Amino acid sequence: MTDSAPDVKQGKRERLVASARAVIHRQGVEKTTIADIAQVADVPVGNVYYYFKTKDELVAAAIKGHATDVEAVLRSIERNRTPQGRLKALVRKLMSQRELIADYGCPLGSLCSELDKRANGLGRTCSELLGLLVDWAEQQFRSMGQRDARDLAVALIASYQGIALLTNTFRDPELMTREGRRLERWIDSLA
Repeated sequence: MTDSAPDVKQGKRERLVASARAVIHRQGVEKTTIADIAQVADVPVGNVYYYFKTKDELVAAAIKGHATDVEAVLRSIERNRTPQGRLKALVRKLMSQRELIADYGCPLGSLCSELDKRANGLGRTCSELLGLLVDWAEQQFRSMGQRDARDLAVALIASYQGIALLTNTFRDPELMTREGRRLERWIDSLA
């Protein structure tokens, strides 16, 4: 949902953050070096430290960039008139990344899973990304009159994360396509 490549028109800091998001998604946090990010951003390695003192600061900025993108996607989905339509639009948006996910996994889920293994607090910060999706979905289910809105929201995001993992594991984007259709039918059944 939020994997973006660096844009030539961006400033150095923005290019570094965008590059960090892309490289970390492809390689993971542990395998990614500041030099890798600097190379993709077309920024001299020494200049990185002007903007970010540590790799963890750069990872935190990448997480914040993902959060900004998630919030923008959710705002764009709000144009749908019904909560059912908004939930289905979210499913379609998530499933639209199936090719990327088949290659590298979910940008958010992979990052959260990897950072959760570290003791530096970034895992908790990252978990807020998935929390944004769960909280938003809960509001939609609640607007549909569902008393177990939180459970339904967790089930929706868990289903997406599960199919993202399987899509990546088997390198089969069609798995995600089929699950997206199933989720849309499930949402319709709850309306």
